Amino acid sequence: MKWPLVIACFLGMGLTAEATAQDSDKAIVEKGRYLAAASDCAACHSVHGKPEYSGGVSFSLPMGKIYSTNITPDPDHGIGRYTEAQFGQALRQGIRRDGSTLYPAMPFPSYARLTDSDIHALFVYFRDGVKAVPVSAPRNEIPWPLSIRWPLTFWRWAFAPTPHKAITSTAGEFTDPLLARGAYLVEGPAHCGACHSPRAITMQEKALIAHDGSLYLAGGAPVDGWTPPSLRQENRTGLGRWSEEDIVSFLRTGRSNPGSVFGSMTSAVLHGTQKLTDNDLHAIAHYLKSLPPADRTQTPWTYDPTITDQLHKADLSSRGARIYVDRCAACHRTDGKGYPAVFPPLAGNSVMMQSDPVSLVHIVQKGASLPAMTAAPSSITMPAFSHKLTDQQIADVVTFIRHAWGNNASPVSAEDVRQFSKTMPPPDMADDAVSLN
Repeated sequence: MKWPLVIACFLGMGLTAEATAQDSDKAIVEKGRYLAAASDCAACHSVHGKPEYSGGVSFSLPMGKIYSTNITPDPDHGIGRYTEAQFGQALRQGIRRDGSTLYPAMPFPSYARLTDSDIHALFVYFRDGVKAVPVSAPRNEIPWPLSIRWPLTFWRWAFAPTPHKAITSTAGEFTDPLLARGAYLVEGPAHCGACHSPRAITMQEKALIAHDGSLYLAGGAPVDGWTPPSLRQENRTGLGRWSEEDIVSFLRTGRSNPGSVFGSMTSAVLHGTQKLTDNDLHAIAHYLKSLPPADRTQTPWTYDPTITDQLHKADLSSRGARIYVDRCAACHRTDGKGYPAVFPPLAGNSVMMQSDPVSLVHIVQKGASLPAMTAAPSSITMPAFSHKLTDQQIADVVTFIRHAWGNNASPVSAEDVRQFSKTMPPPDMADDAVSLN
């Protein structure tokens, strides 16, 4: 009798098909998990100490304060009732399930570049790989009539790209596969331009992708008290003196020889880039190094030992020198070179040389914490000095740092420090803004 063998064969085929389907589902969920990390979803939709993706992260915008939404699959408080088509429409076009337009704090102009397969993987992940949490995000704090959403529809029509055009423009611009992958990640899911590109008075990014011109990733306006630097090849204020390996190390560990992470970039590394593959990190670095400088007038930075020699001779006559020696030199050294990958260098540090000194002032005021990463398990903390130094003393030491070792940036006044104090990040945002590079 061969029937038992035939039946067993069919049963085995059925079990194999079922197992294959389950493996396929798991693979899609894992792909979605990876894309969620690449898209920095947790950094914007997760509050420390609360369930992941349950929302509640605050964003200060010119019209008021908004809070990120719950994007868990809870049907009443999250996105559990979204179909895949509605999910994709929200990500790529900024249209909610009820048809209204999302605030552009949601980077849908960048997510417009996500492919259909990546949208599908993200949808499956948030449906099957994320725990539903019945928590409502706080209500937005936007006064009427700015709280009316329908004008946002006109903003979206004017400034957000249509998905098929966005995907075509990204995919067709590069022949080098590594460059193409880096462009897709940076211009699309990672939405780097949302912070690092300048915006117009109507709040749209002046350049959404590299093809739009040299303003793309040329440095953004202050975000929650920090100024995102240029990610292009400016010698003094960009990534011109960074190697690809420096960028990879920074994205993997939050630290590298030229500088260390702080602010919201800390969350981006902690929840996102440290989880990317080496190939994708190298693709991002390769792409960023391909972007020519937006500001071609900068003279190259070269190390100037004048201040170092003065400090070694105990000459503290320079403005802010004594404060620097007493408060800063133990970690950043009298030569300003720090201890790379532990305490970042200040000599030649592009944040020190930005025209807007607000980031440097705030990090002196608030301090920062560099959390442990998978590939760098030690955490490092810089103390806050706002309660230890006067506005004048902070101005003096910041001026000293911006002038020393060839940095040659403009001075800072006590009045500047007082004004910057008004935009100083609150305690829960002290580590939520840009990178120290």
